[in-house]
Amino acid sequence: MSVIDIGPDPSLAYRPNLEMNEKREKQDYRNFESGSLIDRVFNTYKLMHTNQTLDFVKQKRAVWAGCNHTQMRMMDSIMSLDELVDESDPDVDFPNSYHAFQTAEGIRREHPDNDWFQLVGLIHDVGKTMAFWGEPQWAVVGDTFPVGCKFQNSIVFRGETFLDNPDETNPSYNTEYGIYESNCGLDKVHMSWGHDEYLYRVLKFNNCSIPEQGLYMIRFHSFYPWHSHGDYMHLCNDKDLHMLPWVQQFNKFDLYTKTTKLPDIDQLKPYYQSLIDKYCPGLLKW
Repeated sequence: MSVIDIGPDPSLAYRPNLEMNEKREKQDYRNFESGSLIDRVFNTYKLMHTNQTLDFVKQKRAVWAGCNHTQMRMMDSIMSLDELVDESDPDVDFPNSYHAFQTAEGIRREHPDNDWFQLVGLIHDVGKTMAFWGEPQWAVVGDTFPVGCKFQNSIVFRGETFLDNPDETNPSYNTEYGIYESNCGLDKVHMSWGHDEYLYRVLKFNNCSIPEQGLYMIRFHSFYPWHSHGDYMHLCNDKDLHMLPWVQQFNKFDLYTKTTKLPDIDQLKPYYQSLIDKYCPGLLKW
């Protein structure tokens, strides 16, 4: 798809060097064992893994799926993330709005003609605005995982944080398939509640025209046990397997564009507003 021509390229102000960042992958990204932020990160996941049950997820879906909390333009929602620091992220300690533009610009560097992909990079974390409307961060941020079936070992802090989750010992939920059928498809799986599922539902509710690949990226970008560790494949159908490479492609930008060099957002906003106007324009219901 072609990009709307708005004149000189404002992104020349900032373009993350992914090749340089990828060389630091193992020692610098997703370190859940040590670091200055580890206590905060562990406590967030402990609360998440204690409270994210099947019943809780169903309750939150009912609360948020109707998109009747407020109306807001997409750019305003992105910029509201100036006020949010993700307490589950071991990599960075700056507002999520910067991460949005870092991810989008990383994608534009490698995919200059794929404008919907760039937009997905920009908006993928916007569902975290739930934190401003009363949701605790453990119900908003962090890696996601299925509920209603066995919690797999690839989940972050798996061995230490599910001990007080009642689903852990529920015989209806703690088997490999739990409440699900073989290859039922991820669309039928209840994921732990968070910003991924919420934004996916907002975009669908408002009939935004982002392609299906982009919607999958948004809905499952935090599902690390699946896209990075190969777990839960027994629940996937052919569509999920077809979309998996797209989610994996997105993941490298989401993760490896996190640097301490922050973008000049004011210079980038006009270009990205043009993409918003194309794919999710106007006042959206949240």
